[in-house]
Amino acid sequence: MKPGQTQTLTIAEKISSGFILNDDLGEKAFIQKIFAEESWDVGTEVQVFVYQDDGSLKATTEKANAEVGEFAVMTCVQSLPTGAFMDWGIIKDLFVPYKQQKSKILEGKRYIVYVYTDEATGLTTGTTKFKRNPQYENLPLRKGEKVDLLMMNESELGWNVIINKKYIGLIYATDVYKKLYPLSEEIGYIKTIRDDGKIDVTLQPQGFENVDEFKQKIIDKLNENYGLLYLSDKSSPEEIKDELQMSKKNFKKAIGTLYKDKMIEITDDRIKLV
Repeated sequence: MKPGQTQTLTIAEKISSGFILNDDLGEKAFIQKIFAEESWDVGTEVQVFVYQDDGSLKATTEKANAEVGEFAVMTCVQSLPTGAFMDWGIIKDLFVPYKQQKSKILEGKRYIVYVYTDEATGLTTGTTKFKRNPQYENLPLRKGEKVDLLMMNESELGWNVIINKKYIGLIYATDVYKKLYPLSEEIGYIKTIRDDGKIDVTLQPQGFENVDEFKQKIIDKLNENYGLLYLSDKSSPEEIKDELQMSKKNFKKAIGTLYKDKMIEITDDRIKLV
């Protein structure tokens, strides 16, 4: 059985307070009847989240904010000298020991927490201390792939981000075309996976095949401005970024295609709908 993870278990016994669940090796976990469905019976296979509680294994049909090996934003519900208890999204709170806190965790505040299994105790534990660029092998990611991002913090290079709840990546400052905030969620695209395991991400799709997205954004902005936009291929990257939240490279590709399609006119200082 794997504490801190969702898994499929079999109902082995029904008791007054709930059910006893078994895995393939016969290890047991208890689930309260408040989490059970009416159709459950002995022999039924159920998908549950397993957690540790007072030295025993328990299960719930609730969805945890993060499983072992994942990051998530969690709110501190209690802060003690020994550590902090975080809202895990289930009936059980996640404990972050004091030594695993990058800075002291305060009640009511939200933090990015990584869930792992402590090697010394075998307990599912949280930490706010994680490496900037851990080594990754056999990543299930590919260049250009659309991914979910969780914004961590801004640095001299750009923004550190969590990719698909599992990996740490970086958006370089030159690829940031909008206002970003810590703990916010964004959509991103894999730009580069380096040999040393570092992952570069962008906020916009790369390549000419994605020009339709930028074309539509420009058309929408033109419609908002009565068919006129004071931007052209001579505009600065900063002007384009402020107005459209895209790079000058993507802007030029998009207006070039729109011009060929006879949808816009381009002058020295503006574009307008035909």
